[in-house]
Amino acid sequence: MKILSLLNGWAPVLCWLSLILAVETTVATARPRRCIMYLTGQHPITPPLDLLGRVTHVALAFMSPGIFNDPTRTEWPLFTTVERVRANFTQDTKVLVAIGGWGDTIGFSVAALTPETRRTFAENVARMVEATGADGVDVDWEYPGGNGEDYKEVPNADKAWEIASYPLLLGELRTALPDKIISAAVPGLERDMLAFTHESVPRIMRHLDFLNVMTYDLMNRRDAVTKHHTGILLSADAVDAYIANGASPRDINLGFAFYTKYFRTEHEACATAKSPVGCPTLLLEDPDTGADLGRGGGFSWHDSVPADVAESFTKALSRGTYDEDEGGYYFWDEKEDIWWTFDTPGAIKHKFRRLAGALGGVFAWGLGEDGPVFEHLTALNEVLAEFSDDKKDEL
Repeated sequence: MKILSLLNGWAPVLCWLSLILAVETTVATARPRRCIMYLTGQHPITPPLDLLGRVTHVALAFMSPGIFNDPTRTEWPLFTTVERVRANFTQDTKVLVAIGGWGDTIGFSVAALTPETRRTFAENVARMVEATGADGVDVDWEYPGGNGEDYKEVPNADKAWEIASYPLLLGELRTALPDKIISAAVPGLERDMLAFTHESVPRIMRHLDFLNVMTYDLMNRRDAVTKHHTGILLSADAVDAYIANGASPRDINLGFAFYTKYFRTEHEACATAKSPVGCPTLLLEDPDTGADLGRGGGFSWHDSVPADVAESFTKALSRGTYDEDEGGYYFWDEKEDIWWTFDTPGAIKHKFRRLAGALGGVFAWGLGEDGPVFEHLTALNEVLAEFSDDKKDEL
């Protein structure tokens, strides 16, 4: 576990380890208070109100960052309205507009370039917040400094300047939105944390209310061996890194995935391995372009299961197992050579109990993706109730 390798020289990590141990022995002493749900344009579905009593924030995903670079902009396109969303949640739920998302990064790069562009961007965001009635924004820049979707087309060296400009852009947003919520969705893999260093994290946190650490997609097409995409040990590594670099545990929200992932594997190597965890996959990404080679995929609980993996997925549901060592539900289909990794309701509870109690809260991508049954949201509600006496606490 990464947390053990970081102990020498990092006092914040020692604090984090003690917090985890306290959570595992005395549940009642740790009370996560934030529960954020992303509501997406792909699945703009909400459950009955009785399932939403512990949701403190909802983030509407997404509004494109590029629109905020136009000083003449007066319209703010979104898949729904803040007013309509408020009607589906409890009265004190905060509604944020999430800006950006995977692959939609050029607008951020343009905005971050100069003091003038940063100011234009921030002032437009403030106008949008006022016009829509939102309670704030979530900055989803994936990722400043490189390793985004276009990392093969635009080398990380060409984006290195963004590392210093990212906190400056957040600073302009805070100036423009002094009394509003500003959060950020940030990488869950250390290889992607180029802009989140020991020097930059304190500067970033001066301007943010909290971080949504994306402790999911921890296995993706850039990997060559099987892993748990929302695994406990990998998630602990992510949280450790932010704490070691200066973030307070109370400013961190732990991420949960309301969707599945699967990857094609090499048969012989996986069949002869002691465990399917860590066995080789087929090549998942084009080494020259970074394009997806179609040897992996995923879908939400609300989606229809793709026909080519439907039989395998049925086996994964009935025959999968939980990895007690690394923390994650999985199934390796030896016949189809498919590695399945996703959270069951039980896996969600395991991850929460091991990690979330010492943190400021939790979040999930995404709310509608868990429909129509919403059993993963129900599991999250149940374990939140174990850690909090109050229906809703606000940090």
